[in-house]
Amino acid sequence: MALLFLSLPERAAVWKPLFEAAGVEMIVGEATVTDPAAITHLVCWVPPKDLRRYPNLQVVISTGAGVDYMPPMPEGVQLARTLAPGIEEMVRDWVVMATLMLHREMPVYLGQQREGRWQTRPVPLARGTRVGLMGMGRIGRLAAETLRGLGFDVAGWSRSGRAVSGIEVFGADGMDPFLARSEILICLLPLTAETRGLMDASFFAKLPEGAKLVNAGRGAQLDMAALKRALDAGRLASAMLDVTEPEPLPEGHWAWDDPRIVITPHVGASTDAREGALHALDVVRATREGTEIPGLVDQLRKY
Repeated sequence: MALLFLSLPERAAVWKPLFEAAGVEMIVGEATVTDPAAITHLVCWVPPKDLRRYPNLQVVISTGAGVDYMPPMPEGVQLARTLAPGIEEMVRDWVVMATLMLHREMPVYLGQQREGRWQTRPVPLARGTRVGLMGMGRIGRLAAETLRGLGFDVAGWSRSGRAVSGIEVFGADGMDPFLARSEILICLLPLTAETRGLMDASFFAKLPEGAKLVNAGRGAQLDMAALKRALDAGRLASAMLDVTEPEPLPEGHWAWDDPRIVITPHVGASTDAREGALHALDVVRATREGTEIPGLVDQLRKY
């Protein structure tokens, strides 16, 4: 049982001693593989094109929390995403930062700074401001709890509508009332067939006039043309995007220069090398012992 590591060399330097201490063989780079049949686990961002080279491969582990970029796995190969507290905390921090920036109208003030203009605007209270958060998994719950602690009136939406202590959660049939109350809307949804292109013109029309958008989900969930129309019509006041479609946006794209939008280059989180290694070791142990694999992805729902 060996793990093939296909990622950054600086991460390999952190992983190697942890795997040696655990007694698990770790091979860095495909060029160093002498026995493909020994490879049972593969860690990567994007896998090699032909995984059939490894006949005993059992699990592919994504180095990140998302797996929408992954191709379908061969029959008998499972897919796991990385579970690491640092990822959840980093995304929570970015979401809270973005929410506060839009709440306190930072796009307006950044625009005024570029113009050399000193002009104050009314200062809103977080208390009572209605935030809607789409995606109530581990990261969504953490972000929702933090924002609630700052005084925001937080509600969540998830397909299952599963209850979260202290937070109203709308289910699949509750999207319309959820959007109607969301003065600041946050997207943390995974990319699936159902969420691709979700945020379009009809979607934005259901938000309150002058709503604000935070997207830390996936760029393909957002119709950029519909976003521009919603901004121009006043349906949306501003947006903060950590993900776009494509990434990066091409030179000359209208969003680069739109003062109502703040863009960050997909920096919401980066997997901590040590946490990633420990998660991968947990996956290897679970496979060896026949227990539940942490971070296992339901590939039928992945896209």
